[in-house]
Amino acid sequence: MSFPTHRPRRLRQSPAVRRLVAQTRLHPAQLILPVFVKEGAQEPTPIASMPGVVQHSLASLEQAARGAVAAGVGGIMVFGVPAAKDAVGSGATDPDGILNVALRRLADAVGDEIVVMADLCLDEFTDHGHCGVLDARGAVDNDATLERYAQMGIAQAEAGASVLGLSGMMDGQVGHVRAALDQAGHPDTIVLAYAAKYASGFYGPFREAVASSLVGDRKTYQQDPANLTESLREVRLDIEEGADMVMVKPALPYLDVLSAVAAESTVPVSAYQVSGEYAMIEAAAANGWIERERVALEALTGIHRAGAQQILTYYATEAAAWLG
Repeated sequence: MSFPTHRPRRLRQSPAVRRLVAQTRLHPAQLILPVFVKEGAQEPTPIASMPGVVQHSLASLEQAARGAVAAGVGGIMVFGVPAAKDAVGSGATDPDGILNVALRRLADAVGDEIVVMADLCLDEFTDHGHCGVLDARGAVDNDATLERYAQMGIAQAEAGASVLGLSGMMDGQVGHVRAALDQAGHPDTIVLAYAAKYASGFYGPFREAVASSLVGDRKTYQQDPANLTESLREVRLDIEEGADMVMVKPALPYLDVLSAVAAESTVPVSAYQVSGEYAMIEAAAANGWIERERVALEALTGIHRAGAQQILTYYATEAAAWLG
Protein backbone atom coordinates (compact mmCIF):
# COMPACT_ATOMS: atom_id res chain seq x y z
CA MET A 1 0.00 0.00 0.00
CA SER A 2 1.42 3.35 -0.97
CA PHE A 3 0.85 6.66 0.76
CA PRO A 4 0.81 10.09 -0.82
CA THR A 5 3.96 12.12 -0.37
CA HIS A 6 3.67 14.65 2.46
CA ARG A 7 3.93 18.22 1.18
CA PRO A 8 4.59 20.76 3.94
CA ARG A 9 4.17 23.50 1.35
CA ARG A 10 0.42 22.88 1.39
CA LEU A 11 0.30 24.83 4.65
CA ARG A 12 2.08 27.83 3.09
CA GLN A 13 0.07 28.19 -0.09
CA SER A 14 -1.89 31.36 0.73
CA PRO A 15 -2.01 34.20 3.27
CA ALA A 16 -5.24 32.77 4.72
CA VAL A 17 -3.69 29.33 5.28
CA ARG A 18 -0.51 30.81 6.73
CA ARG A 19 -2.56 32.88 9.21
CA LEU A 20 -4.57 29.82 10.16
CA VAL A 21 -1.56 27.70 11.12
CA ALA A 22 0.80 30.37 12.48
CA GLN A 23 2.32 29.28 15.78
CA THR A 24 3.59 32.67 16.91
CA ARG A 25 1.19 35.61 17.01
CA LEU A 26 2.52 39.00 18.00
CA HIS A 27 -0.10 41.34 19.48
CA PRO A 28 0.15 45.11 20.10
CA ALA A 29 -0.67 44.62 23.78
CA GLN A 30 2.63 42.72 24.17
CA LEU A 31 4.66 45.73 23.04
CA ILE A 32 6.19 48.36 25.33
CA LEU A 33 7.35 51.74 24.00
CA PRO A 34 10.56 53.14 25.54
CA VAL A 35 10.53 56.96 25.60
CA PHE A 36 12.97 59.69 26.62
CA VAL A 37 11.88 62.96 28.24
CA LYS A 38 14.31 65.87 28.49
CA GLU A 39 14.18 68.43 31.26
CA GLY A 40 13.51 71.93 29.96
CA ALA A 41 12.75 70.82 26.40
CA GLN A 42 10.11 72.90 24.64
CA GLU A 43 9.90 70.62 21.61
CA PRO A 44 11.15 67.15 20.64
CA THR A 45 14.87 66.82 19.94
CA PRO A 46 15.83 64.21 17.30
CA ILE A 47 18.37 61.54 18.28
CA ALA A 48 20.81 61.28 15.37
CA SER A 49 21.76 57.63 15.90
CA MET A 50 18.12 56.55 16.29
CA PRO A 51 16.18 57.97 13.32
CA GLY A 52 12.56 58.63 14.23
CA VAL A 53 13.22 58.57 18.00
CA VAL A 54 13.38 61.81 20.00
CA GLN A 55 14.06 63.30 23.40
CA HIS A 56 10.55 64.46 24.26
CA SER A 57 9.25 67.58 25.91
CA LEU A 58 6.57 66.93 28.50
CA ALA A 59 3.90 67.94 25.98
CA SER A 60 5.21 65.72 23.17
CA LEU A 61 5.67 62.85 25.63
CA GLU A 62 1.99 62.96 26.48
CA GLN A 63 1.15 63.09 22.79
CA ALA A 64 3.34 60.03 22.11
CA ALA A 65 1.67 58.19 24.97
CA ARG A 66 -1.78 58.94 23.60
CA GLY A 67 -0.62 57.69 20.19
CA ALA A 68 0.58 54.45 21.78
CA VAL A 69 -2.77 54.03 23.54
CA ALA A 70 -4.65 54.57 20.29
CA ALA A 71 -2.50 51.92 18.59
CA GLY A 72 -3.19 49.39 21.35
CA VAL A 73 0.36 49.30 22.76
CA GLY A 74 0.52 47.62 26.17
CA GLY A 75 3.04 49.74 28.05
CA ILE A 76 5.28 52.80 27.99
CA MET A 77 8.71 52.85 29.71
CA VAL A 78 9.98 56.31 30.65
CA PHE A 79 13.64 57.40 30.84
CA GLY A 80 14.54 60.84 32.18
CA VAL A 81 17.19 63.18 30.75
CA PRO A 82 17.95 65.71 33.50
CA ALA A 83 19.46 69.17 33.05
CA ALA A 84 21.89 68.68 35.94
CA LYS A 85 23.68 65.65 37.36
CA ASP A 86 25.68 64.87 40.49
CA ALA A 87 27.60 62.02 42.08
CA VAL A 88 24.57 60.36 43.70
CA GLY A 89 21.96 61.08 41.05
CA SER A 90 19.86 63.42 43.19
CA GLY A 91 17.48 64.15 40.33
CA ALA A 92 16.29 60.56 40.36
CA THR A 93 14.58 60.96 43.72
CA ASP A 94 13.56 64.62 43.48
CA PRO A 95 9.75 64.78 43.22
CA ASP A 96 10.26 67.74 40.88
CA GLY A 97 12.90 65.93 38.82
CA ILE A 98 12.07 65.35 35.17
CA LEU A 99 11.40 61.61 35.42
CA ASN A 100 9.02 61.86 38.36
CA VAL A 101 7.23 64.87 36.86
CA ALA A 102 6.79 62.94 33.60
CA LEU A 103 5.49 59.87 35.41
CA ARG A 104 2.87 61.92 37.24
CA ARG A 105 1.78 63.53 34.00
CA LEU A 106 1.45 60.21 32.19
CA ALA A 107 -0.27 58.50 35.11
CA ASP A 108 -2.87 61.27 35.16
CA ALA A 109 -3.29 61.39 31.38
CA VAL A 110 -3.23 57.72 30.31
CA GLY A 111 -2.61 55.64 33.43
CA ASP A 112 -5.94 53.84 33.09
CA GLU A 113 -5.32 52.98 29.42
CA ILE A 114 -1.69 51.86 29.26
CA VAL A 115 0.80 50.51 31.80
CA VAL A 116 3.08 53.37 32.87
CA MET A 117 6.57 52.07 33.60
CA ALA A 118 9.69 53.75 34.98
CA ASP A 119 13.35 52.98 34.43
CA LEU A 120 14.89 52.55 37.87
CA CYS A 121 18.60 53.21 37.46
CA LEU A 122 20.93 56.05 38.36
CA ASP A 123 23.02 56.19 35.19
CA GLU A 124 21.02 58.98 33.55
CA PHE A 125 21.33 61.08 36.70
CA THR A 126 24.96 60.64 37.80
CA ASP A 127 27.78 62.88 36.61
CA HIS A 128 30.04 59.82 36.26
CA GLY A 129 27.45 57.87 34.25
CA HIS A 130 27.55 54.69 36.30
CA CYS A 131 24.44 52.90 37.52
CA GLY A 132 25.24 53.43 41.17
CA VAL A 133 27.08 55.34 43.86
CA LEU A 134 30.89 55.19 43.69
CA ASP A 135 33.18 54.39 46.60
CA ALA A 136 36.52 56.05 47.40
CA ARG A 137 38.27 53.85 44.81
CA GLY A 138 35.86 54.84 42.05
CA ALA A 139 34.12 51.46 41.98
CA VAL A 140 30.35 51.08 42.22
CA ASP A 141 29.33 50.52 45.85
CA ASN A 142 26.64 47.85 45.65
CA ASP A 143 25.07 48.36 49.09
CA ALA A 144 25.12 52.16 49.03
CA THR A 145 23.49 51.97 45.61
CA LEU A 146 20.71 49.75 46.96
CA GLU A 147 19.71 52.52 49.36
CA ARG A 148 19.44 54.98 46.47
CA TYR A 149 17.42 52.45 44.46
CA ALA A 150 14.99 52.04 47.36
CA GLN A 151 14.51 55.81 47.56
CA MET A 152 14.13 56.01 43.80
CA GLY A 153 11.56 53.21 43.77
CA ILE A 154 9.41 54.94 46.37
CA ALA A 155 9.61 58.23 44.46
CA GLN A 156 8.55 56.54 41.22
CA ALA A 157 5.69 54.66 42.86
CA GLU A 158 4.45 57.89 44.46
CA ALA A 159 4.68 59.59 41.07
CA GLY A 160 2.29 57.00 39.65
CA ALA A 161 4.42 54.35 37.95
CA SER A 162 2.70 50.96 37.92
CA VAL A 163 5.87 49.05 36.99
CA LEU A 164 9.44 49.75 38.06
CA GLY A 165 12.14 48.48 35.70
CA LEU A 166 15.15 47.67 37.89
CA SER A 167 17.93 47.90 35.31
CA GLY A 168 21.02 48.63 37.41
CA MET A 169 22.22 45.03 37.92
CA MET A 170 23.13 45.44 41.58
CA ASP A 171 23.14 42.30 43.74
CA GLY A 172 20.03 42.18 45.93
CA GLN A 173 18.28 45.07 44.18
CA VAL A 174 14.93 43.31 43.79
CA GLY A 175 14.60 42.30 47.42
CA HIS A 176 15.75 45.69 48.67
CA VAL A 177 13.37 47.69 46.49
CA ARG A 178 10.49 45.28 47.11
CA ALA A 179 10.88 45.63 50.87
CA ALA A 180 11.08 49.43 50.60
CA LEU A 181 7.95 49.60 48.45
CA ASP A 182 6.00 47.40 50.83
CA GLN A 183 7.07 49.42 53.88
CA ALA A 184 6.14 52.67 52.15
CA GLY A 185 2.63 51.46 51.37
CA HIS A 186 3.12 50.43 47.73
CA PRO A 187 2.61 46.65 47.80
CA ASP A 188 0.85 46.65 44.43
CA THR A 189 3.71 48.29 42.52
CA ILE A 190 5.13 45.76 40.06
CA VAL A 191 8.86 45.00 39.91
CA LEU A 192 10.33 44.17 36.50
CA ALA A 193 13.85 42.89 37.10
CA TYR A 194 16.44 43.29 34.36
CA ALA A 195 17.74 39.93 35.50
CA ALA A 196 19.92 39.16 32.47
CA LYS A 197 21.30 42.49 31.28
CA TYR A 198 24.51 42.11 29.35
CA ALA A 199 27.50 44.45 29.04
CA SER A 200 26.71 44.95 25.38
CA GLY A 201 28.05 47.07 22.55
CA PHE A 202 24.48 47.37 21.27
CA TYR A 203 23.69 50.17 23.77
CA GLY A 204 25.68 52.81 21.88
CA PRO A 205 22.79 54.92 20.51
CA PHE A 206 21.06 54.82 23.91
CA ARG A 207 24.02 56.68 25.40
CA GLU A 208 23.26 59.55 23.02
CA ALA A 209 19.55 59.34 23.84
CA VAL A 210 20.11 59.89 27.56
CA ALA A 211 23.17 62.17 27.18
CA SER A 212 25.24 59.67 29.15
CA SER A 213 28.28 60.89 31.08
CA LEU A 214 29.86 57.43 31.26
CA VAL A 215 33.62 57.08 30.99
CA GLY A 216 34.79 53.47 30.97
CA ASP A 217 32.38 50.54 31.01
CA ARG A 218 29.96 48.59 33.18
CA LYS A 219 31.52 45.15 32.85
CA THR A 220 31.94 44.67 36.61
CA TYR A 221 28.18 44.62 37.21
CA GLN A 222 26.47 43.84 33.92
CA GLN A 223 26.55 40.29 32.54
CA ASP A 224 29.46 38.92 30.52
CA PRO A 225 28.24 38.22 26.94
CA ALA A 226 30.07 34.89 27.04
CA ASN A 227 27.96 33.46 29.87
CA LEU A 228 24.53 31.83 30.00
CA THR A 229 24.49 29.82 33.25
CA GLU A 230 25.28 32.94 35.25
CA SER A 231 22.22 34.65 33.79
CA LEU A 232 19.95 31.79 34.78
CA ARG A 233 21.27 32.06 38.32
CA GLU A 234 20.54 35.80 38.33
CA VAL A 235 16.99 35.14 37.13
CA ARG A 236 16.37 32.59 39.88
CA LEU A 237 17.70 34.98 42.53
CA ASP A 238 15.53 37.84 41.31
CA ILE A 239 12.40 35.68 41.32
CA GLU A 240 13.24 34.46 44.84
CA GLU A 241 13.59 38.10 45.94
CA GLY A 242 10.12 38.96 44.65
CA ALA A 243 10.42 39.98 41.00
CA ASP A 244 7.02 40.00 39.32
CA MET A 245 8.57 39.94 35.83
CA VAL A 246 12.09 39.41 34.48
CA MET A 247 13.97 40.88 31.53
CA VAL A 248 16.60 39.76 29.03
CA LYS A 249 18.52 42.65 27.43
CA PRO A 250 19.55 42.95 24.57
CA ALA A 251 17.19 40.70 22.62
CA LEU A 252 18.39 39.44 19.22
CA PRO A 253 22.03 38.66 20.16
CA TYR A 254 20.75 36.74 23.21
CA LEU A 255 17.83 34.67 21.89
CA ASP A 256 19.41 31.53 23.37
CA VAL A 257 19.43 33.20 26.78
CA LEU A 258 15.86 34.36 26.31
CA SER A 259 14.73 30.86 25.38
CA ALA A 260 16.50 29.34 28.39
CA VAL A 261 15.02 31.93 30.76
CA ALA A 262 11.52 31.43 29.36
CA ALA A 263 11.82 27.67 29.78
CA GLU A 264 12.29 27.89 33.51
CA SER A 265 10.85 31.22 34.66
CA THR A 266 7.73 31.15 36.82
CA VAL A 267 6.97 34.81 36.07
CA PRO A 268 6.41 36.67 32.77
CA VAL A 269 9.54 37.14 30.67
CA SER A 270 10.29 40.34 28.75
CA ALA A 271 13.01 41.26 26.28
CA TYR A 272 14.38 44.63 25.17
CA GLN A 273 15.10 45.23 21.49
CA VAL A 274 17.75 47.82 22.30
CA SER A 275 18.91 50.97 20.55
CA GLY A 276 21.67 49.28 18.56
CA GLU A 277 19.28 46.68 17.21
CA TYR A 278 16.89 49.43 16.15
CA ALA A 279 19.67 51.56 14.66
CA MET A 280 20.97 48.68 12.53
CA ILE A 281 17.56 48.08 10.97
CA GLU A 282 17.07 51.80 10.35
CA ALA A 283 20.51 52.23 8.76
CA ALA A 284 20.15 49.22 6.49
CA ALA A 285 16.65 50.27 5.46
CA ALA A 286 17.80 53.83 4.75
CA ASN A 287 20.40 52.40 2.38
CA GLY A 288 17.77 50.31 0.61
CA TRP A 289 19.41 47.05 1.68
CA ILE A 290 16.37 45.65 3.54
CA GLU A 291 12.62 46.22 3.77
CA ARG A 292 12.11 48.22 6.95
CA GLU A 293 8.64 47.09 8.05
CA ARG A 294 9.21 43.48 7.04
CA VAL A 295 12.51 43.16 8.89
CA ALA A 296 11.29 45.02 11.99
CA LEU A 297 8.30 42.68 12.32
CA GLU A 298 10.44 39.64 11.57
CA ALA A 299 12.83 40.60 14.36
CA LEU A 300 9.99 41.18 16.83
CA THR A 301 8.36 37.90 15.89
CA GLY A 302 11.65 36.09 16.44
CA ILE A 303 12.01 37.64 19.89
CA HIS A 304 8.47 36.59 20.77
CA ARG A 305 9.02 33.10 19.34
CA ALA A 306 12.12 32.70 21.52
CA GLY A 307 10.00 33.25 24.63
CA ALA A 308 9.40 36.95 25.29
CA GLN A 309 5.86 37.63 26.44
CA GLN A 310 6.49 41.38 26.36
CA ILE A 311 8.92 43.26 24.11
CA LEU A 312 10.34 46.73 24.67
CA THR A 313 10.85 48.21 21.23
CA TYR A 314 11.16 51.65 19.69
CA TYR A 315 8.91 50.31 16.94
CA ALA A 316 6.03 49.67 19.37
CA THR A 317 3.51 52.21 18.09
CA GLU A 318 4.38 51.65 14.43
CA ALA A 319 4.45 47.88 14.81
CA ALA A 320 1.06 47.91 16.51
CA ALA A 321 -0.36 49.66 13.45
CA TRP A 322 1.40 47.22 11.11
CA LEU A 323 -0.10 44.30 13.01
CA GLY A 324 -3.53 45.81 12.51
